[in-house]
Amino acid sequence: MKADANHMKTLYDANGFLTAIDVLDTNELRQANSDYGRLEEKFGKEYTQYNLHNIHMQYEWAMNLAVHPNLLRAITAVLGPNVILLDSRFICKYPSTDVPHKDNTSPYVAWHQDIKYWGFEGGPVASVWLALDDVDTENGVLQIIPGTHKQGVLEHRTADIPGNMLTSNQEIPKHLVNVEDLVECPLKAGQMSVHDGLTVHASEPNMSNRRRCGFVIRYVPTEAYPVEDPERPRTFPATVLVAGTDQYNNFQNHAPHFFTKAF
Repeated sequence: MKADANHMKTLYDANGFLTAIDVLDTNELRQANSDYGRLEEKFGKEYTQYNLHNIHMQYEWAMNLAVHPNLLRAITAVLGPNVILLDSRFICKYPSTDVPHKDNTSPYVAWHQDIKYWGFEGGPVASVWLALDDVDTENGVLQIIPGTHKQGVLEHRTADIPGNMLTSNQEIPKHLVNVEDLVECPLKAGQMSVHDGLTVHASEPNMSNRRRCGFVIRYVPTEAYPVEDPERPRTFPATVLVAGTDQYNNFQNHAPHFFTKAF
């Protein structure tokens, strides 16, 4: 997707997501996969499939991905000029030949809204999936229900089917999800999608013999603020001002020593 900021904002506000946004060129993608591959070698694939959390605080290459100019151009288009990086995580669905599935359960992501368990208010959250691999139906593409960001926070419960990769094992009850309206967001490696924190989404297991790896990064406008809510217990140890200025100072700027704000 190549569009100006106004067009991206219009589409995002209407549908709750954007997809197929070009971010990394061939050399950048090759380097990102090389950097991620070193973490696979260091920690093992069973660990790296979901436990690489907030590594933008440790690795300059991960921070550089999170503030890539093409990525931030889209984020500032939908959130405004003043943006905080809230959180990041690599999520990798490996084929079962690489990482055997525990208890014969295939990892999947249940229908949910990102914002349900995030302890902040005062602004939206935008969630990026930056693909290191091609993503399609066979290896567990992101599925989205357009327009659901306008419905508010829906009921969530504990998922019935084993294998849900979500930390809180949450899911939206099936009767609240109009699956007939779902759209898939296939990506080429180096592209990204971005969706609103209220947008209902999910992904099926990886049934292919290919890896499906992406960098999930979440951003909020600076006017958002953390709240203490026992139903949404959350701390924010890795927040970084990545665009514009912060006149509110609701989140501490934890910028690592190697980071210089992009713009």
